[in-house]
Amino acid sequence: MSVWAGNIGNVQNDQLIKQILTQYHHNGITDRKKISRLLKMEHGVTMSAQSTHSLPVSTKQQLVLDQLAQDPLHHRGPRLVQEAIMADTGHLLMSGDGHDKLSKIGFPIWAIRDQWSGKWLGMWVVPNNRLKTSIAYLYLSLVYEIGGMPLQTTTDCGSETTEVYGFATALREFFSPNLSTDELSAHQFLKSVHNITIKWGWLCVRLQWGDNVKVFWEAGEEIYNDMDPRQYDLVQWLWLQLIQQELDKLKHRLNTHTVRFDRNKILPSGVSSNIAMALHKDYGAEDCLQLVDRDVVKNLMVEIGGEDLVRFVDVEYSAHAQLIFDNLGFKDLTFQNVWPIFSAMLPLM
Repeated sequence: MSVWAGNIGNVQNDQLIKQILTQYHHNGITDRKKISRLLKMEHGVTMSAQSTHSLPVSTKQQLVLDQLAQDPLHHRGPRLVQEAIMADTGHLLMSGDGHDKLSKIGFPIWAIRDQWSGKWLGMWVVPNNRLKTSIAYLYLSLVYEIGGMPLQTTTDCGSETTEVYGFATALREFFSPNLSTDELSAHQFLKSVHNITIKWGWLCVRLQWGDNVKVFWEAGEEIYNDMDPRQYDLVQWLWLQLIQQELDKLKHRLNTHTVRFDRNKILPSGVSSNIAMALHKDYGAEDCLQLVDRDVVKNLMVEIGGEDLVRFVDVEYSAHAQLIFDNLGFKDLTFQNVWPIFSAMLPLM
């Protein structure tokens, strides 16, 4: 990891800079010139390179072994393993779509991706990715998180996205009345084959991650009976947390992956989507995010049903399960230990 010294001058700020640089490293950003531009743009800090330190060989070996254990089908090459280690040790047109490859085991996914940079803005596991109110809640939660909405969202023509259309149009008219929805609609429905930004991304998700999830799920077939309500509820609680946790890591890894440079590509290449978004002016782009009042968006999220729309189990059950998990001394939930944890927790539920 590169260690930099700058013009900050006190211990508190030096510690903050260290945290920022560590995060850049975890994001796969090691080019010194790029780091200097990011520090200047994002934090107003001017830095100069001083020295370089390396992790111990034993630590590097263990990090590689940990990542190989997450990929029993061996779909990830050396570069992807390296990026996974970075992730673990560590506006616009938006395209939304559902991913059903894990629906057979009860954990469908919905996601939103930026069309210009290819950045995955949100990836969520939900009880049902065909419910229009749940999908609207996810859309609003992203708008709330980033503090704005794109010039336009695109989705398939399914009924589950009709409320996204309604909220996108209403928010545009309220917060950006200068932009006519007649000239550029706030939401556009596309045929599935034309919603390509996110459709192309799903293949990487399945090969790098989804197929492996099924392997780990099938390891519990001999001990899990989904007809038993006690077992079913516990699996819903455990696997929701596990899949969302791993989805977050996958999103980070995809967003920090440096794609191959393509001189014929109009959109950014030879750079990660995170860098393209952060330094969009370097790539001739303009930030078109339409700012909103986050309090208004939060109220809308509550009015349509709030977090209950995407819960797998109720709040009381979740609190009880977490207490048992903690009392049994478990610290981490992984694909390797999820079924042993299930077996240990079940008698106490």
